[in-house]
Formats: sequence, C-alpha cells, structure tokens
Amino acid sequence: MKLLKLYINSFRGLSSESWMLALVMLINRSGSMVLPFLGVYMTDHLHFDLKSTGIVLSFFGIGSVVGSWIGGMITDKFGEFRVQSLSLFLSAPMFCLIPLFRSEIGLAAIIFIQSSISEAFRPANSVAVSKYAKPGNITRAFSLNRMAVNLGFSVGPAMGGILAAISYDFLFYANATGAVIAGFVYVFFFKNRLYRNSEILKSEVILPQKSPYKDYRFLLFCFCCFLFSVCFFQLLNTLTIFYREEAKLSKEHIGFILGFSGIVVVLLEMILVQTAEKYLKLKYTMFLGTFLCAISFAILAFDTSVWLLVLSITLLSIGEIWSLPFMATVTALRSGSHNKGVYMGILGMAFSVSFIITPTLGTFVAQKFGFGILWSGTAILLLIAASGFYFIVPKMTTQERKI
Repeated sequence: MKLLKLYINSFRGLSSESWMLALVMLINRSGSMVLPFLGVYMTDHLHFDLKSTGIVLSFFGIGSVVGSWIGGMITDKFGEFRVQSLSLFLSAPMFCLIPLFRSEIGLAAIIFIQSSISEAFRPANSVAVSKYAKPGNITRAFSLNRMAVNLGFSVGPAMGGILAAISYDFLFYANATGAVIAGFVYVFFFKNRLYRNSEILKSEVILPQKSPYKDYRFLLFCFCCFLFSVCFFQLLNTLTIFYREEAKLSKEHIGFILGFSGIVVVLLEMILVQTAEKYLKLKYTMFLGTFLCAISFAILAFDTSVWLLVLSITLLSIGEIWSLPFMATVTALRSGSHNKGVYMGILGMAFSVSFIITPTLGTFVAQKFGFGILWSGTAILLLIAASGFYFIVPKMTTQERKI
C-alpha cells in the first residue's frame, strides 16, 4: 500500500496539458512498430546483409538530424503547435509508402524523408512539455511524457511482433494510423491553449539569450548525450539483431522483451524520478543512470541466457529513467524564452546523429569482431559519458540543484 501511495503521489501537481501531451504521445507511440523491427524486416524479409541493413538504417539517422535541426528552428518561428500537428499528419502517408520500396536505395530514400518529417516533432514536443508544465514540475512532466512513450513502446513492439509474423506491411499501416489519431487529439485539445511556464523558465537560466552554437558548456553536454545515445539506441536496431541471431529469440519473443522494457519504465519512472529529485543531486542521478546502462550492455558480452537478457534489459530501463528525462530538463533550464526550440533541436540532433552512426558502427563491429566486443565497447563508452555528466552537469544550471 505504501508503494502504491508513493506511486500515486508522484503524479500529483502535473498540469492537465502535461497529461494531454502524454496522451498524444501514448497514442502515437502505441502505433510505433516499425523502427524496432526495421532491421529484422530488412534482414529477414528483404534479405539484406548486415552491412546493407546498417547503411539503410543510417538514413533514418540522417533524416532525424535534418528533422531535429529544421524542427527546432521553425518551432521558434512558427510555434510548436503547428510543427507538431503537421509532423503527425504528414508522417502518416510516408509510413504507408515504405513497403513499396524494396531496393536499398529506394528504401533509404523513403526512410530519410519519413524520419525528417516525423523527427521534426521531437524539439517542438519538448518545448511544449517545458512550457505547459507547472513551475517546479518540469522533470516530472518530461518523465510523464516518457512514461507514455514507453507505455506505447511496450504495446507497439509486442503487437508488432504478432503483426510481423503475419505480414510486415501491417507494421507500417499501424504506425500511420497511430500518427493520424494522435494528430487529431493534439489539434482538438491544444488549439489556442495558453502556456503556463515560459516566464518561470526564463528566470531560471544562465545567459538566456545566448546562442546555443556558442554555448560551449551546452555543446559539451550534448556531446556526452551523443555518446550515451550511440550506446543506448542500439536497443532499436543492433540489439534486436543480436536477439534474433545470437540469442535465437523469435520475433514474438523479441517484441515481448522490448515490451517488458517499456513496462518497467512505466511502473518505475515516476517513482524513481521523484526519489532522485528528493535525495540525489543531478550529477549523481545522471552518473548512476548512465553507469547502470553500461552494466546492462556489459552483461550481454558474457551469455545469452534468458534470465541474463531480462536482467540486462531491466538495468537498461532503470538507467534510462535516471538519464534521459534529466537531459531534457537541463536543456530546458539552460535555454532562453526565445531560443528554446533551437536548444531542444540541438539536443535532438545529438540523439539523431547517433541514429546515423549506431546502426552502421554496431553492425560493422558485430560482423567484424563479434557481439562480445561490441557490447564491451558500448559499456566503455557509457562509462566515459557517465564521467562527463558528473563533471559538466553542475556547471549547466544556476546552482547544483536537486532537480
């Protein structure tokens, strides 16, 4: 009962807008079945080799970089409402076109266009979360949004594994349907909605009008986020190939283990974030979260037993809880009232560039040296990122605070 009460209390004080942004994200991500299975789709259905699969997946990353960069700029100019709604509605037909392209060049091109459109949503959404959150609840608002992502991610891959066993085409159509429904819900609720938090955010930052391209501490922070994402987002491509080819898991079981990761985050994120806010300084939280992710990948280098795979994904889920939402919080506090979209866009680019590097690098190392070397190297990079967060984060905000 105490645990349940703590869980319920962790949601108190969140604004209605934060809840609705989370609902939109939940609807959209519940239909997100394509990306986790895209590598398997190309190797299993289109019979691409690992090298070709990695190259095509990298075009998703290139599109993400373009989308994050453009999305951040146009968010500051036109507002996050227009950017989010257009991104959701325009990405739907792109998903439906993907099954029509079966060559490496054609598939790479359509994936680039689709990811450019869909990833423009990311910085605009982050700006909306920060501006609609109640004062003092920014991190929990980001966590609520991420919880919705992971709840959708627990449903999406699990259903995706079932649909993929019937026909891969269903994955793309389900993604399109989720985007359209999310778009209508978002437009209905947020049209002409007033912000809650923009002035508070403006008063809490250092050098609020400084260009992010000249904010060298922020750029160094983003580099650490980039290292983290290069490692973590193997969850979406190389790890699923590892499950399929080394651990010999079926497509359904891959979907279930990815779904389990989402469930862990849904059940624990708000409690763990609230605990970190109360008892840990930000540098310790982000160090510990990144360190746990390093341990989770290191485990994979030793064995493929099911219980070790479950332990690994559990540690990875806890690690992301104490890492990812706080990255967005630091960025929101660092930015000013008129350049928040650009700051969020650069943070998004740090993640998006990893989508270019991770598939190619991961599949190359796995094919050339084996998955054991890949996971060991991943753990080392995460330890470097953890050390970076420990020393950089205290200098990113007005004081080293318990956020």
